[in-house]
Amino acid sequence: MSNVDKLVAILEKSRHSFFHFTDTRNLPSIRKQGLLSMRAIRQNCEIPVAPGGNAWSQDADISSGMDKYVHLCFFSEHPMEWLARQDGRIAQSIFLRISPSVLHVPGVLITDGVANKTTAIPKSAEEMITELDLKVIYTRTDWKDAAIQERLKAAKLCEILIPVSVPLSLITNIPNG
Repeated sequence: MSNVDKLVAILEKSRHSFFHFTDTRNLPSIRKQGLLSMRAIRQNCEIPVAPGGNAWSQDADISSGMDKYVHLCFFSEHPMEWLARQDGRIAQSIFLRISPSVLHVPGVLITDGVANKTTAIPKSAEEMITELDLKVIYTRTDWKDAAIQERLKAAKLCEILIPVSVPLSLITNIPNG
């Protein structure tokens, strides 16, 4: 059994999910097409209603090729979501829950930090699973411990990168429109 298969089985059994934050104004489009990468959105000649990333982040995604992926995170909170709300790019956010089986999509990558950072080295899910701090991500730890807080802060920046799109069938909590 592969590392991906083991992790998916554990997460599904414990009802854990991955997450994607978005502005609620994007939900009608997501209901129609699932979650699309920014590149797929541009290729469809669509203009995103409320993108989460600022201009710098979107440019960095394009130059690094990260715009061809849907970006997911391990937590139902993310520093970038907070910044997007503070900057007014997102009015009302929602964290969409994504089934762990999304790791079976061909070409999935995981990063150990922000994906468009110049030092980021995306690796296959199979390879990166062994490098992630799964203990701090999925178990209760001593949140008052400064070392644990630093590990948690680092883990919140890790990203799961899904090529092109996440089908609607893998989004487990999209509200009806």
